[in-house]
Amino acid sequence: MLDAAVKVALAGVGYAVEWAAGGCGEFRDSPADQAGDDRGFVQSGDSDEGGGRGDRIGTFLCTEVAHGNDAAQMETTATYDPAAREFVLHTPHPGAAKFMPNTGPAGGAKGAVVAARLIVEGTDQGVFLFLVPLSDGDGSPLPGIGVRPLPQTTSSPVDHCATTFDNVRLPYDALLQGDHGRLTPAGKFTSALGSSRRRFLESIGRVTMGKLCMTAHGLGVMRHALDVAMRYAHTRHTSGMTKGRRVPLIAHRGHHTPLLDAVATTYAATLLQRSVVRQWDRAGGEEREAYERLTAITKAWITWQSRAVMSECRERCGAQGLIQANGIALQLASIEGTITAEGDNTVIMQKAGGEMLLGGVDLKPESEIAAESRELTDPQFLQDLLADIERISHTRAKARLRKRAASPLARWNSTVTPAVALADAHVHRLAAEALLTAAAQAPSGLPADLLRALHALFALRRIAANSGDLLARGRVTALQVESLPDAVEEVLGFLEPHALTLTGAFGISEEILETHPMLSA
Repeated sequence: MLDAAVKVALAGVGYAVEWAAGGCGEFRDSPADQAGDDRGFVQSGDSDEGGGRGDRIGTFLCTEVAHGNDAAQMETTATYDPAAREFVLHTPHPGAAKFMPNTGPAGGAKGAVVAARLIVEGTDQGVFLFLVPLSDGDGSPLPGIGVRPLPQTTSSPVDHCATTFDNVRLPYDALLQGDHGRLTPAGKFTSALGSSRRRFLESIGRVTMGKLCMTAHGLGVMRHALDVAMRYAHTRHTSGMTKGRRVPLIAHRGHHTPLLDAVATTYAATLLQRSVVRQWDRAGGEEREAYERLTAITKAWITWQSRAVMSECRERCGAQGLIQANGIALQLASIEGTITAEGDNTVIMQKAGGEMLLGGVDLKPESEIAAESRELTDPQFLQDLLADIERISHTRAKARLRKRAASPLARWNSTVTPAVALADAHVHRLAAEALLTAAAQAPSGLPADLLRALHALFALRRIAANSGDLLARGRVTALQVESLPDAVEEVLGFLEPHALTLTGAFGISEEILETHPMLSA
C-alpha cells in the first residue's frame, strides 16, 4: 500500500509529458505512440461539416543534400512571375535536392511546406516557406516533382526520399506570408526584418516545435525502456553469493547502480522538459530567442541522455534486451534519428555555446558561504556547485575567445570545446533545478525524500566528474572530494528499495508491458 501511495504522489508531481503549448499534439507514454514516425502534418481542406478532410499527408522540406546544418545557404529557388502571379519552384542542381523527409508513395497523396529562396525581380529576399502539393491519391509524383527513394535507415521504417522540383508552377497564395515578409500580387516585397537571416529563422520557427516533439519522443522511449529494465531486474534471479541462494538482479549493487543513475537522469530530463515547454509557451518578443536556444540545448541533451539510458537498459537486460519484442532494441535504434532531426545535436550545442559567450546566459553569482562550512547532503550546496561548473566553463571559454589567433576559425577552434561545456553545464544545472523544485512541491514524507535523493544522485555524479576544477578554485574541499563516493553510496542505498516504485510512476501502459515476453514469461 505504501508503494502504491508513493507512486500516485510521484505521478501527481507530473512525470507525464504535458504540452502547454498548442500544436504539439498529444504524446502518451507508450513507445507505440512515440515511435518516431515523422510523417509530419496532415494537410486538410474544408468539408461540408466545416472540419478538415485530412486528405493529404504533409511533410516539411527544408534541408538539402549539400545544406544540412547550414540550411540558411539552401539553393532551391522560388522565383515570382508577376505577369502570371505565380512562383516557379526549382532545384538548380542535385546538391539542392531536399533531403530526407518522407515524400514517397506510402500513405497516398502528400503535400509539403517547402523552404526556398524567394526571388523577386532578380533579388534574393531570403528563405520563405511555400505550400506545395507533391503527389496524387495513388502516391504518384505530380508533374515536375522528382522523388528518389533513399536507402532504409536503422531508425523507424519511414519512406525517406530526396525530392527535387523542375520549374514547378505555384499559385500566388502558396507563399506563407507574415510580418517577416509580404509580397503583393504586383510583386512589391516588404518586410519588418531587415536581415535575410532573421527572415530565414522566422520562416522555419516551426523547427522549435519540432525540437520539443523530438524531446518528447526521447522521453517516452527512455522511460519505457527504464521501466522494462527495472521490472526485469526484479523478476530475473541469479546467484546470491552463497551456495543454493538466488536473488533478483536488483539486489546486486553492480546491477542497480547504473539503473538508479538512469532513473535520476530520466526524472531530471522529464521535469526539465516540462519547464522548458511552459517557458517557451509564455515567451514573446525579445525573450523568444533565448527560449528557442534553451529549447534547442534541451533537445540535444535529452535525446543524448535517452540514447545513453536506453543503451544501459538494453545491457542490463542481457540477451533478452536484444529481442525486439522486449521493447528496447528497436526503440534504441530509432532514437538515433532524433539526435540528428530538427538540428544536429553537436551543432546545436556549439551554436548555443557561442551565443551564451556573447551574453546569452545569466550566470548564477558565486556563493559567499565557504565550502568548509557546507555539507554534501545540502541540496542548495549541490546546486551552487553546479552553478560553479557553469561559471568555470564560461570563464575558460571567454579567455580562449580573447586570445590572439591566426584567423576567426582558429579562434573559434580554440574556444568551441569550453563553449560546448558551458552549454552542457547550463542544461545540467537547469535539469537539477527542475528536479529540486519538484521535490519542494511534492507531498512531504517519502515522495519528497525520494525526489531529493534523485536530485542528490544526479548532482553528485556531475560534481564528481568536475571535482578537479571545483577543488582548484576552492569551491569544494579535499575532504569533500574524497567523500563524494561515500555520499553516492548512501543515496543509492536509500533509493534501491524504492526503484520499482520510481519507474512505476512513469505510468507506462500495462497493456504494452504485457506484450514483452521477458516480463510475462
